[in-house]
Parts: sequence; structure tokens; C-alpha cells
Amino acid sequence: MPVDPLHSAARSPRSAPSPLTGGTGTGAVEVRRSARRRRTVSAYREADRTVVLIPARMSEAEEQRWVRVMLDKLAAQESRRMLGDTELAERAGRLSEQYLGGRARPATVRWVTNQNTRWGSCTPAEGSIRLSHRLQGMPEYVVDYVLLHELSHLLVPGHGPDFWRLLDAYPRTERARGYLEGVAASDRLPHLPAARSE
Repeated sequence: MPVDPLHSAARSPRSAPSPLTGGTGTGAVEVRRSARRRRTVSAYREADRTVVLIPARMSEAEEQRWVRVMLDKLAAQESRRMLGDTELAERAGRLSEQYLGGRARPATVRWVTNQNTRWGSCTPAEGSIRLSHRLQGMPEYVVDYVLLHELSHLLVPGHGPDFWRLLDAYPRTERARGYLEGVAASDRLPHLPAARSE
């Protein structure tokens, strides 16, 4: 039976978090400082809080400025993503028709930002499908594979032979699985230091 890369995306190790800080209308904000992080700042939503990753050397003033910048950036991304959910649902409908005879009919299909260890998930009882925001920007055939994977779970909940037979209809299954396995492996590798600028 194939290994399922959709439910094993790697989460890279992070340093210990600093205390939680309240954000205006955004829930809790957790700032995590890392000595390995040199210049970049990133943020993501995790359950009911926002996690902001910053270099350890930043001052408190820089931290506060970057928290505001990243909260604004996440809000803008989420606003744009609202439209993307409609397109994602339409795409799922087309894929169901093409590869599953239209039998998989999700009630909802949406992007989520709190799924950092899975590429996608499905709740068959509710008919809901969620795709990780980490898939955005990946090749279309990879996103289509993840959608088909989750659509197939609406018909067959487990990962038995019947499930994999459904996915055999999609010609890029193995290629997409290889792509996702490569991304997950890359996330687990220690990152090389940036090249020194002369």
C-alpha cells in the first residue's frame, strides 16, 4: 500500500516561543525568535493565534513593527483567499466530474492556514475539504491531485485498495506524490546558510 504524503508534510523545528502578546482584533500573537533566522520574517495562523517568526537579534521596537506588518499582510492574503475558495470549489467540481463520475460532491472546499503538517484534509460526514495554504503557488497538477485525494475520501474514507483505485484515474498521481514527498523532505533538511555578499 502506498505511503500517503498528504498527511505527513514536515514541520520544521522552531525555537522556544516568547510570551503571547494581544493583537487588536486578531486573537493572540505569539512571537518566536530564532538565532538561525538572519533577515527574514514570516507569519502564519495556528488555531486561534498568529505566530510571527523573527530573527533573535531584533529589538523590541522592530518586533512590534514587524508584528503589525505581518498581521496586515496575513489579513490581505486571507481577504484575497476568500475569492480563491469559490474558484477552488469550482475546480473540485470539475475534477469530480472528470475523474470520479461526479460522485464526490463536497459541501465546502476551502483554503486554510492552520494546516501545517498536512496538505489536505476531509471530513466525509460533513462533506468538507480543506487544503493547506502551503499548496498555493505549487504546480496545478499537484493542487489537482490533493483535491482529488480529498474528493476520493468522500467516497472511500480510508487508504485501502478501493481508495487508490479511484486515484488511478488521475494520470499525474505518481508525479504529484513525488513532488509533495520532495517538498516534505526539503522541509526536514537543515537549511544551508545564505551566501555571503561581498
